[in-house]
Amino acid sequence: MKSSSTAPTAPAAEAAPVITKRRIFLVDDHPITRQGVAVLINQEPDLEVCGEADSAPKAFDLLQKAKADLAVVDISLKTTSGIELTKNLKVLLPDLPILIMSMHDESLYAERALRAGAKGYVMKQEASESILIAIRRILAGELYLSEKMKEKMLHRLVHNRKDEVVFSIDTLSDREMEVFQLIGNGFSTRQIATKLNLSVKTIDSYREHLKLKLHIEKGADLVRHAIQWVKSENIV
Repeated sequence: MKSSSTAPTAPAAEAAPVITKRRIFLVDDHPITRQGVAVLINQEPDLEVCGEADSAPKAFDLLQKAKADLAVVDISLKTTSGIELTKNLKVLLPDLPILIMSMHDESLYAERALRAGAKGYVMKQEASESILIAIRRILAGELYLSEKMKEKMLHRLVHNRKDEVVFSIDTLSDREMEVFQLIGNGFSTRQIATKLNLSVKTIDSYREHLKLKLHIEKGADLVRHAIQWVKSENIV
């Protein structure tokens, strides 16, 4: 009598692992920029854009419902700066990591962004790979700055900048900082007004505020100090 044998059963095919995508919220008032960053993020297997806003008030409202893992915030928004938005978001959503992305030189704003509560700063001019690296590092619990900026901050810490002129730069608002930088780069009051889409009278007011905060009496001295500061920071 032949013994019955059972044919070997083929192993069941293993299910493909499910990748949980991390949710990224974008805040930028330039539609083309938002669209480009969204495409960049959505083509990644582990990332997805979960919402967008073109202003601080909209971002403040939508982020409370978006369940985002990270927010990418532009520094220049229509109604307020990205740094001010970051400060407010850290009160409302203290566990939400924020990456500041800006066209402004990191030498001018990176430290201010970190002090406001952001976890990183990346310039829009950098390669797209840098933006993705910054997002993933921050999601992993790290800070992100360019190698150049990290070296600059370390150099400042070690040398304490005692050999350079020190002003009360930290007392300036973000807009005042922007005007101060433009003065240092040689722009006239009218040119600054045009560039920032403000009136000449408003820029004159900012210049007066700068003189008061920096303890400078004459407009010519303000220009000289601004130029000296821009050169010391290597801001172009």
